[in-house]
Amino acid sequence: MDVFKKFRNEIDSHPDSIYVLNEPLENRFPMHCHDKSQILLVEGGIAYLNTHDKQYYIPAQHYVWIPPHVDHNIKFNSSSLVIHNIYFMDEDDTRHPFYGQLSIYPVTGVVNEILQLSASWKGDILPGNWQHELLTTLKHILPHTSGQPFSILLPTTDDSRIQDILRYLQDNVSEPLMLPEVAARFGYSVRNLTRLFKQTLNTSFLQYVKMLKMIRAMELLLQTEMNVSEVAYEVGYSGITAFSNTFQQMINMRPSDFRLLK
Repeated sequence: MDVFKKFRNEIDSHPDSIYVLNEPLENRFPMHCHDKSQILLVEGGIAYLNTHDKQYYIPAQHYVWIPPHVDHNIKFNSSSLVIHNIYFMDEDDTRHPFYGQLSIYPVTGVVNEILQLSASWKGDILPGNWQHELLTTLKHILPHTSGQPFSILLPTTDDSRIQDILRYLQDNVSEPLMLPEVAARFGYSVRNLTRLFKQTLNTSFLQYVKMLKMIRAMELLLQTEMNVSEVAYEVGYSGITAFSNTFQQMINMRPSDFRLLK
């Protein structure tokens, strides 16, 4: 049995248990799902969570809640990244909307304390001991302590009409990337390219580019020593004020504060 099958079978083999995995193994696995719900905490970098139609960005000191039976995979590009995974038993979770929505939240207060306490645990945590009771309590308090979700994601698509355009945007994120110029480069009118983005990605060209630039800015702030001004210019902004205001609007914190998550 390969590592992936062994890992997935262990997680779901005891429906009443809570499974703890504090190793970055999911980075090695293809798109998959679990019968159990999952919380994944990221420390010291940024991880990328892919579903069939979106790519989510999970910065340091944030966790993602993944409902059961949601296909996903996790990728990251730093060997120093620390990942904590906890897989929870079902308790008729659909009664609360929190548990049915894949979302990312900053980790604070008692949630962080419990996650750190469980960092040395491994494998099945069975009912009847204090570890199971503590992690069950963690699950129950999440809807009441998590605050606003961190909604940084890029829509994805298999539509071949737009793949080359998206690759061009990603490869040239340091440029201004104006709609008329990009449309002309790929033989579209502004109107038709606007419609194509809406049809295939359910977002506008402008919103996609802004999100792409903010994602790159997050990566630079967490993974390099570039100062905020250098990051602003690197992602195509001519001034730090416009960059900082956009970052604040989309990330809900100033770039200088975000850097402190490293």
